[in-house]
Amino acid sequence: MAVPFILAPMAELGHRALRELIESFGSPGAPRGAHEYYSEMISAGALVSGGPYEAWYMDNGPCPEKLVYQLVGNSQEQIIRAAELLNRLQSLGIDINMGCSAPAIKRMGAGVAWMGRLDEAGALIRALRPRVKGRLSVKLRIGLEDDFEYLVQFCRRLEEEGLDFITLHPRCARDKFRGRAKWAYIPLLRRELKIPLGGNGDIGSAQEMLERSGDCDALMVGRLALKQPWVFDQARALAEEAEAEGDIAPDLCRTGLEFLDLLERYQPPPFYLSRARRFFAYFCQNLTWASHVQKMLFREETLTGMRRVWESHFAEVAAP
Repeated sequence: MAVPFILAPMAELGHRALRELIESFGSPGAPRGAHEYYSEMISAGALVSGGPYEAWYMDNGPCPEKLVYQLVGNSQEQIIRAAELLNRLQSLGIDINMGCSAPAIKRMGAGVAWMGRLDEAGALIRALRPRVKGRLSVKLRIGLEDDFEYLVQFCRRLEEEGLDFITLHPRCARDKFRGRAKWAYIPLLRRELKIPLGGNGDIGSAQEMLERSGDCDALMVGRLALKQPWVFDQARALAEEAEAEGDIAPDLCRTGLEFLDLLERYQPPPFYLSRARRFFAYFCQNLTWASHVQKMLFREETLTGMRRVWESHFAEVAAP
């Protein structure tokens, strides 16, 4: 039996429209989509202050029981208050981002910066544990430096304070997405912990999802799910030794149009273009003329224009 497959938290991408699209694949009456979905990063400060778009970040559809809200912030007080707000909604749990290495996030003391403050990170988990009604987890990197002993110390401290689950993206803060993720660290760290450990980073196919799943207790993918939203269904079929529908690519034209429709239904207008462009930067990789189609899409200033470009491409490809 394969480990659970999880959609990674991705800024401007882990919204309801993407989750709805992923859930649309699969056979009627059978399990669909990912076993779990992480929301895109939710700013604890913006949530607490009542930012104008927080309702969209908090949307827990279409499967609240499979959704994990991810919070990012540098203040224990704000993260606790944000967690208490999210506790009012149905979800699987709350995750604290201790791995984002984006310069702006790191400079403010959030994301991977928490890994340089062991005592503060431990105190945060200790304070959160009684306030989170579901699973309490953390997603992190190897650390500010490549120091496996410190990584073990950090994770054990969070475990002792009541953490339920950890996901490791095995790169250092300075690596960002350069080089290859150091997957050898994942089974090594797993042996040092009592709580489950998820693995994340550089998964390129449904087959590789299965191969890597032996190293961890859960397998998280991000960029692959944007290129192939059907990959969770394909991996599940492979794990069950069934015929994988993903061996035959789904209708790419229909899938792209469906995403735009879902985006319009589940996101506010100011988000349309940024979210569409980020999605198609990955989804266009399925096309022979990927860079050309992407350039044409990115010139458009409306979803209607993007639909027109997308349909025109497939009409030209199909023309004799």
